[in-house]
Amino acid sequence: MALLSPTLDMVVTAVGSLLLFMLALGLLCFFTCRLARPLRLHTYTLALPYSTLSGGINTKHKGVPHGSAIEPVLPTVLLSRLSLTLLGPCVLLYGVVNQKEKDPNYWRHQAQETLKNALKLQKLNTNVAKNVIMFLGDGMGVSTVTAARILKGQLHHNSGEETRLEMDKFPFVALSKTYNTNAQVPDSAGTATAYLCGVKANEGTVGVSAATERTRCNTTQGNEVTSILRWAKDAGKSVGIVTTTRVNHATPSAAYAHSADRDWYSDNEMPPEALSQGCKDIAYQLMHNIRDIDVIMGGGRKYMYPKNRTDVEYELDEKARGTRLDGLDLISIWKSFKPRHKHSHYVWNRTELLALNPSMVDYLLGLFEPGDMQYELNRNNLTDPSLSEMVEVALNILMKNPKGFFLLVEGGRIDHGHHEGKAKQALHEAVEMDQAIGKAGAMTSQKDTLTVVTADHSHVFTFGGYTPRGNSIFGLAPMVSDTDKKPFTAILYGNGPGYKVVDGERENVSMVDYAHNNYQAQSAVPLRHETHGGEEVAVFAKGPMAHLLHGVHEQNYIPHVMAYAACIGANLDHCASASSSSSPALGTLLFPLVLLPLSTLF
Repeated sequence: MALLSPTLDMVVTAVGSLLLFMLALGLLCFFTCRLARPLRLHTYTLALPYSTLSGGINTKHKGVPHGSAIEPVLPTVLLSRLSLTLLGPCVLLYGVVNQKEKDPNYWRHQAQETLKNALKLQKLNTNVAKNVIMFLGDGMGVSTVTAARILKGQLHHNSGEETRLEMDKFPFVALSKTYNTNAQVPDSAGTATAYLCGVKANEGTVGVSAATERTRCNTTQGNEVTSILRWAKDAGKSVGIVTTTRVNHATPSAAYAHSADRDWYSDNEMPPEALSQGCKDIAYQLMHNIRDIDVIMGGGRKYMYPKNRTDVEYELDEKARGTRLDGLDLISIWKSFKPRHKHSHYVWNRTELLALNPSMVDYLLGLFEPGDMQYELNRNNLTDPSLSEMVEVALNILMKNPKGFFLLVEGGRIDHGHHEGKAKQALHEAVEMDQAIGKAGAMTSQKDTLTVVTADHSHVFTFGGYTPRGNSIFGLAPMVSDTDKKPFTAILYGNGPGYKVVDGERENVSMVDYAHNNYQAQSAVPLRHETHGGEEVAVFAKGPMAHLLHGVHEQNYIPHVMAYAACIGANLDHCASASSSSSPALGTLLFPLVLLPLSTLF
């Protein structure tokens, strides 16, 4: 027995030590999770730098002041592999669950309210659309929409998943097939031709049919196709283009240009053969093809000026200088085309834009950057307007026309953020576009305004990893890889510049600032630029004839619906009764007759 006593003492001591360790760990876990729960964020979210949620550089317009409750209260050491292993169960155990969501009646009541609203849609809005607004989120696939929704909620101190985007409130949703005539996974030029001109086209071409081959100028003539912007202008409506890219980029250019190559921004980017065959660059076509576009706003100053002309804002930056080889000053040409009795204004900064009195503006050209506009997170609040601000000014000008208007709004840098693997930039661009959608909704009425929100294509962007409720959209998954034993972020890309190998292994993301605005999320395949995705994209619609956007459609169907609703373009037979009776409705007799060919054609 004497020999057993020391052994027993050792066992008792070991068990006691283990119990004390477990108690300490339990208390740490308890208080850690108690801190996390009121913030509706899990432990790893709290371990992130403040910029993870706030956006860092430019947050004051988003209502997230420094010193707010979501600043980190735990040391970043929690990002270590040990903390992930020890505290992971705590995170999952205390996953954020709102108290009311535990009650089944909460979900039943929510579903019944949704059902009541759905039943109201049985009374269709068959008014003529006096106005049409198209919001195009470039690269805004369904996964981007979902992630942007979560981000929007987290910027307002909620867990995010239950948040509603402005587009979520639209009553009608469809899916759009995005392929180009020669591409399974499309580009933004061929898709823009589809959803603006109503015909599918080849990759890389804008405003032309599939008979035009990319880069071949001599295949352009005779194959030009016009856009809904042209149809609206021909019908006497005001028209506008607002984008966060260059105004001569792929999406906006399909509204007014006909080009065998989307990259022919100015004559400087065109091959000699194309110039000798008489093709014109896209900036030139912007000023000449439809000379009375009422509102044009975005970036792209340098393409309007002679080569080496110093930029008004970046005087020392050679890359910002004019590019034109023909010596033309397209800004002056734009001004010369405007009637003397009309008020035309060119502005290049936010201060000038917001100082305008819309009632005294007939034509507006705003070019706020030499190239694309700055990302929303990097935007200079003094010199660069937000997308929401540009949309508000545009609407105040266009709404003066008693015949109505067509406005194309592009959140173009969602796409750029994804291409660079910078998910944070892309998602903040999407949230800003959603704010612009809300602004437009507040300024117009569903009775006479058809609003369509869609994307041209998606990206190979995803997020997953069994993240718990309230996990920062830019945070870590609550586990490590069961293969390389390293943590990983919820957001990942199928390919792109985020592929990194350190000492022969996948980079350990806990050793880098994955909350940085320009952090490039890890990707499976190394590419300098991440690629588009090929799946369908969502189409959200509200207003007159919005119910025609339903089910799965070819992308080129979209402008035909918008034109049908607005009584513009070629299909006008159904508009006769409305005009003769001076009624906003299209007529109950002609309506079903026109639906038949629509359903059979598409």
